[in-house]
Amino acid sequence: MRTMKNLSKITGLAVAMTAVALPALAQDAVPAAMDPPANEIGFILNTFMFLVTGFLVMWMGAGFSMLEAGLVRSKNVTMQSLKNIALFAIAAIMYYLIGYNLMYPGDGWSIDGVLGAFSTTSLEPVGVGADAVDLTYASVGSDFFFQLMFCATTASIVSGTLAERIKLWPFLIFTVILTGFIYPIQASWKWGGGFLDANFGFLDFAGSTVVHSVGGWAALAGALILGPRIGKYKDGKVQAMPGSNLTLATLGTFILWLGWFGFNGGSQLYMNTVGNVADISRIFANTNTAAAGGAIAALILTQLLYKKPDLTMVLNGALAGLVSITAEPLTPSLGAATLIGAIGGIIVVLLVPFLDKLKIDDVVGAIPVHLGAGIWGTLAVPITNSDGTFYGQIVSIITVGIFVFVVSAVIWFILKATMGIRAPAEDEMMGLDKAELGMEAYPEFTN
Repeated sequence: MRTMKNLSKITGLAVAMTAVALPALAQDAVPAAMDPPANEIGFILNTFMFLVTGFLVMWMGAGFSMLEAGLVRSKNVTMQSLKNIALFAIAAIMYYLIGYNLMYPGDGWSIDGVLGAFSTTSLEPVGVGADAVDLTYASVGSDFFFQLMFCATTASIVSGTLAERIKLWPFLIFTVILTGFIYPIQASWKWGGGFLDANFGFLDFAGSTVVHSVGGWAALAGALILGPRIGKYKDGKVQAMPGSNLTLATLGTFILWLGWFGFNGGSQLYMNTVGNVADISRIFANTNTAAAGGAIAALILTQLLYKKPDLTMVLNGALAGLVSITAEPLTPSLGAATLIGAIGGIIVVLLVPFLDKLKIDDVVGAIPVHLGAGIWGTLAVPITNSDGTFYGQIVSIITVGIFVFVVSAVIWFILKATMGIRAPAEDEMMGLDKAELGMEAYPEFTN
């Protein structure tokens, strides 16, 4: 019995000593080769940043879906949800097939500084070594993934403006052209090193013009050609058409606000030094406070103008603040960023009724948010960044605007003449969910 107890003690002691020794043994067992060489650390961190910020921007697709689902009437919610997931899938494929290299041609310009390369995207081979990549940047896969999300965002902007009366397939065909050609071509003029960047010193950090105003111009062209919803403008008055779910719209706004940290933060492009990491944190802080400034400005202004705060205006005010700071989220102070965002919020509150006076029907307010605030944000860059000039910014805004609006209008006209873009009146009155899809988001409660 004593022998068994002694054996038990010895066994317990051995187990305890082994447990104590294991961590040290485990640490000793890690070969030094597993530590990345110093010259690879920057590449690893940059790649990681693109992947994380990329899926934050992808989450904005959910934000647009919820925002639009909340701001359209119940009878069109399924259609908006379908359009948003379909446009994201289309953008992913078109950006792979042609958009990425059209936007980033390197030395392969088809027309120098104007038209990029026509080829599909190729990633690094499996298990690529450090000697076969550009260690000063990031992996092609991460860069492609990150940039794709901006392309998809542009198409989401168009979806909300034209809601409730555009047919599904013409919209998706337009999305193919927008994401495969229109967006990448104009983006190459700035981010691909094209003529706006080289000749005019155009500054657009994360896309107030390159992304947001492009979606706004395409939406404006579509809205003018498509016309307003039936009954929206009657007897010289604007008829309110309340959205189905303001809770969803609020959720969508918060999701977009969150995703914007990836949108602007990832556009720093590098996370390989103390300075770059500090700059990313500064971008996050400025992005957040610009949204807050836009929301508060819209809150106060709607109270003053309408004697009651307007939730939809406040939501769009926050988004306008985000769009406004996107062109330059790094150089402003927190105070300047707040003011830039606040002016964006004011622009939205003033532009929404102005569009209604012109009988331009924008269901979710995307044109004031993305085009109006996008132009303002781009113009504001030289205020805080001495590298920018008002001349260069104005020329670039006009150049991109004319190109996108004219090409979009031509495409919309062609689609209208060939297959029609507007749903029949009876389908619009019934709701596109039942008329085109045969299913409803809220079958028990439709209006």
